Amino acid sequence: MASIVVDDHIMLRAHEVADAQELFDAVNQSRKHLNPWLDWVSKTTKPEHSLQFIQQSMDELHAQKALALGIFYDDKIIGGIGMHDWDHETRSAQIGYWLASEYEGKGIISRSMQEFIAFLFDKTGLNKIEIRFVQANKRSAKVAARMGFKIEGVIRQSVMRNGMPEDMVVTGLLKSEWEPLPFDFAQGRLREGEPACR
Repeated sequence: MASIVVDDHIMLRAHEVADAQELFDAVNQSRKHLNPWLDWVSKTTKPEHSLQFIQQSMDELHAQKALALGIFYDDKIIGGIGMHDWDHETRSAQIGYWLASEYEGKGIISRSMQEFIAFLFDKTGLNKIEIRFVQANKRSAKVAARMGFKIEGVIRQSVMRNGMPEDMVVTGLLKSEWEPLPFDFAQGRLREGEPACR
């Protein structure tokens, strides 16, 4: 099973079939918070849908098409982080993430992203990672910038959100550009005096 230890409280690991109910509950409790940004949320209406996601994730990992991990805080599912659109020829992929609303603003995504990106560059042979988000998603824009991703362009009206076409921002990070954040894990924040972006 794929797993990454972030700190004493946070672990990223592949879901097991037994996680289906808890995963659904985590999504359901943050549905209003997540729904504007993630189209799969509205399609996840019962635990069976989370089970299908877990089974599909297992198949895609076996086929080396994707890697989906849960974000666990003290063994409780509080979010997800994953790599998809894995292109072995160009050694590139996209990553995405979500976090339950009550856990936002605590540095959990920054810490999880740092360890996940390091894992992908070190263990999978990736040379480039992309993060894509709609322009209105300012929080994701800040996360991408903090991790050192550079805006590479905007794909105009390429996604539908609330029935309307919206622009998609494409950001990218090369392995040669990757530098771990100067993170104070004990405090869950950047060290004082250090820039949030590079």
